[in-house]
Amino acid sequence: MTTSRLEAFSDGVFAIIITIMVLELKVPEGHYFSDLQPLIPKFLSYLLSFIYLGIYWNNHHHIFQAIEKVNGGVLWANLGLLFILSLIPFTTAWMGENHFEQETVFLYGLNLLLSALMFFILENASLKHEGESSKIHAALGNRTKEYFSIFIYLLSEICAFYYPLLSTIGFALVAVIWFVPDKRIENLLKS
Repeated sequence: MTTSRLEAFSDGVFAIIITIMVLELKVPEGHYFSDLQPLIPKFLSYLLSFIYLGIYWNNHHHIFQAIEKVNGGVLWANLGLLFILSLIPFTTAWMGENHFEQETVFLYGLNLLLSALMFFILENASLKHEGESSKIHAALGNRTKEYFSIFIYLLSEICAFYYPLLSTIGFALVAVIWFVPDKRIENLLKS
């Protein structure tokens, strides 16, 4: 099977996830800017999650530009990723509504960690299916960013129960690392 159907389905799921997330931002009672102040934690958690979803969508797009066909393993890995990402609106809302309390930050971080692991599994399924002589194999030879991100997530998870702010900074750091689209695949596709 070609990648086009999988990409179209995945794009739809990403759009739905973002839509659900924005619907969690309720309009406050009142007409003063000061009435928006209680929404700041929810908006900050929404902003971080929106950036994460954008990063995943972008890198997902790059993977499927670098491979030619998918098999059952790639399809299931993709569904696993989409399932974990579909939980982001819930963990985002819970963390924002509870002003970044310990348990909420931990669950949000667990959601991010599982998303990273599922993306890693999707990469591995794609590599296995395409083979060693494929474009994707050439592009993903160095996976330092993936390993470093998982390490930061694990440290942030430990920090969540003691220093939730430090934990949240760790999550933001990983987002900064991945904010620039994956140059490994972009450079490969240019050649």
